[in-house]
Amino acid sequence: MGGSEGCAVPLGMVRSRPMPPRSLALSLDLITRAHPEKVADDPTALALLSDEDMAPDLAAMLARRLSPEGGLWVFAYGSLLWSPEFVFTEKRVGAVRGWHRRFCLLQHRFRGTPERPGLVLALERGGLCRGVAFRLDEADPHATLMPVWRREMKGKGYEARWVMVATEEGPLSALTFVANRRSARYTGRLPDEALADMIAAACGNLGPSAEYLFRTTQACAELGIRDRHLWILQKLVAERLHRRAADGPPV
Repeated sequence: MGGSEGCAVPLGMVRSRPMPPRSLALSLDLITRAHPEKVADDPTALALLSDEDMAPDLAAMLARRLSPEGGLWVFAYGSLLWSPEFVFTEKRVGAVRGWHRRFCLLQHRFRGTPERPGLVLALERGGLCRGVAFRLDEADPHATLMPVWRREMKGKGYEARWVMVATEEGPLSALTFVANRRSARYTGRLPDEALADMIAAACGNLGPSAEYLFRTTQACAELGIRDRHLWILQKLVAERLHRRAADGPPV
């Protein structure tokens, strides 16, 4: 288990603070103008695990729940904020100490291609990450978690962790997904300029990598979550997309 687990975060660090009026430089209109063409799916671009492959690891993860009596929770920090893969009965803004969100996983499919891979977020060690804990129905935890487990684990880019999430209502144990540093998709810590170049250029069958960045940054802003990494990147990506929209995509 991660060294941060069991460490409570002071409640003052998890309260949503009113954010000053700020407009995203990135927009869906700009992203569409810069990436007007659809990209066909290429199933060969990323080998995916089957449900049968993943089921034993999910069962083992459930057996290691930190406090089953506290409910079944998933901690979201990226696309699950705006596109959860489950029905939930409650959600709480909270913080996890010892981890921070960062773009560090390549996407050769879905939000990118082998020629122009996109990037998605994962949790990296150090710092603090604020996100949302979703409470799920736990009548059948394995069946309830399999959709999100499939979504996050089938591409072999993540490792699952039980973490402690500090919320205003009290601490809770939640499942989350951190970067798998042994994965071929793991980039390490790339400079923001390099990340922005890749995100701006990439588009897959689910859409541009920039859309993933935009929707996550927007969701965080609406929740009152300030994330410097996201705000810097969305500005850098917007600058690149303006040039791309004006000049036309590279051949």
